[in-house]
Amino acid sequence: MTALTLSTAAAPGLRADAIVIGVAKGAKGPVVAPGAEAVDKAYDGKLAGVLETLGAAGAEGEVTKLPAPSGFKTPLVVAVGLGPEPEKDSAFDAEALRRAAGSAARALSGSKKAAFALPLTDAADVGAVAEGALLGAYSFDAYKENGKDPKNGKAPLAEVALLGGKPRDRAHKAAVERALAVTEELNRARDLINTPPNDLYPEAFAAVAQAAAKEHGIKVQVLDDKALVKGGYGGILGVGGGSEAKPRLVKLSYTSSKAKKHLALVGKGITYDSGGISLKPAGHNETMKCDMSGAAAVFAAVVAVARLGLEVNVTGWLALAENMPSGSAVRPGDVLRMYSGKTVEVLNTDAEGRLVLADALWAASEEKPDAIVDVATLTGAMMLALGNRTFGIMANDDAFRSAVHEAAEEVGEPAWPMPLPEHLRKGMDSPTADIANMGERMGGGLVAGLFLREFVGEGITWAHLDIAGPAFNEGGPFGYTPKGGTGTAVRTLVRLAELTAAGDLG
Repeated sequence: MTALTLSTAAAPGLRADAIVIGVAKGAKGPVVAPGAEAVDKAYDGKLAGVLETLGAAGAEGEVTKLPAPSGFKTPLVVAVGLGPEPEKDSAFDAEALRRAAGSAARALSGSKKAAFALPLTDAADVGAVAEGALLGAYSFDAYKENGKDPKNGKAPLAEVALLGGKPRDRAHKAAVERALAVTEELNRARDLINTPPNDLYPEAFAAVAQAAAKEHGIKVQVLDDKALVKGGYGGILGVGGGSEAKPRLVKLSYTSSKAKKHLALVGKGITYDSGGISLKPAGHNETMKCDMSGAAAVFAAVVAVARLGLEVNVTGWLALAENMPSGSAVRPGDVLRMYSGKTVEVLNTDAEGRLVLADALWAASEEKPDAIVDVATLTGAMMLALGNRTFGIMANDDAFRSAVHEAAEEVGEPAWPMPLPEHLRKGMDSPTADIANMGERMGGGLVAGLFLREFVGEGITWAHLDIAGPAFNEGGPFGYTPKGGTGTAVRTLVRLAELTAAGDLG
């Protein structure tokens, strides 16, 4: 993990491999952002012109490298685009800083130390730059020779120094501590998502959760396949029945003696999704190791909350199974009796995520939490609706849905509120069972949300996050987002826990 420090050192005398500055897109060309005054001065106040000559415009994600000026102990200046220059008397928003820091950190892979001289107007900016740098420096090289990318042979940036950060300022220190806790756990979620399914199966995932729980004082309970049979968890057992890797239900409980509220988080953990008997077509299987991204987000969020010591009780439920076709796999037409007692006719075995979530949602409901939030890579329909970078939010309470949306936008995770149209519920009526796991084809993401709502306890506030789009980035990296597992929703969940602890959520 990349190390991070706050530094009050003057830029010219700092020893590092590079110094990172911000450049904004102004009305008449690039504008050097606050924080880089010493660097600009060393260029006789002409740094903006030099950058423009080199082709820099200040656009978001743009990275321009140039030799450091005479007298600097760092050999390289890295100018990173912040996007449009803010209006007069306004500051750069946190997400612009986060993305710029991430782009710079990724561009400096192979470096031992980089000094970041980006705009820091307050502790929130310190936290944003710290988050962006630590997330942007991420690299998953566990399966590569010598732990390095063979294409460039470079390890991730080893150390980040935030210039302008005050090591003795309580607010600045707290911002860094929060950034470290959140990003380290988010990056652990990314590692889990990127781990091949032959190494990350339900039992293995449960073992990771057990080890982390022991380390951070979290109570953990793991229901194996025998316990699931005894408990009547028909959804999880049905989905996991076709695999030699047996399913698990993991419960992580963080408690605070000062807590007044209880937040339950439920994550879909399909460690590999072949589609089951309703086999996915060619070209749709290769990235299905990411179908446990919801469980990874819940796991990471609970551990981050424990590390931060938030005054709220948070319970995480990881519904873990591998969806495979075999002689013991659930078939289209089978009826499963769920943990809640409801029966479900399975019309499509590739609509399996909602089945494991249904059992976990009911188990979470039994504890009567103040709110439940589930997270899942649930439907391709949500990707068609919102694209690859935005997740959908559904809820049984409009105010709660809005609050979740605001929390997501606040931490820089693009999201959008979606409805639960009542007329779509009828499409899941079954002549054989209480409900079918499929309904109308159009609005499939909303149908899935309506199905899940059936398994939320009466009177409990609930929200559903469908992260199918942004959970796994198949394109090139951008900002602080890498190729592969992204860890999306972790920061939203942590923020919801913070708001709950403060009494500002529900």
